[in-house]
Amino acid sequence: MSELSQSEILERANAAADAAREAATTAHDAAVAAQGYVDQLTAGAGDTAMHVAASGSVVEPFVFLFSVFVLAIFVGYYVVWSVTPALHTPLMAVTNAISSVIVVGALLAVGVDLTAGDGALMARIFGFLALVLASVNIFGGFLVTSRMLAMYKKKQR
Repeated sequence: MSELSQSEILERANAAADAAREAATTAHDAAVAAQGYVDQLTAGAGDTAMHVAASGSVVEPFVFLFSVFVLAIFVGYYVVWSVTPALHTPLMAVTNAISSVIVVGALLAVGVDLTAGDGALMARIFGFLALVLASVNIFGGFLVTSRMLAMYKKKQR
């Protein structure tokens, strides 16, 4: 390999610095454009997605939220049943963690003050129902996980 003179090294360093500066400018411009696009999308997306269908008619919030719930059921079913047995225990650990978050939300709903107004009693009832179902899910998950781990232990005679 031949050695480069100081002027050639300086020239190559300047060319690399110019290329880096140009790349940084391009990246900055792309980030600004992306942020503007995100701002445009989120400006009215909450109300639009909740209330206006593709035909332009108004969609009730219950129908919209119920359709999301039904979609979550189908996605959850296919995700859980397509998991290999080796990944079952980590999946149960994650669902137990999610259920523990549900328990926290249910406890908040159960703690609603009954003098808060309309719907407070229903919030307490649904909160209690959510608390019971999430607790059953957590304890059942621990039992299933324990049983799965017992399958991998060596049998003692």
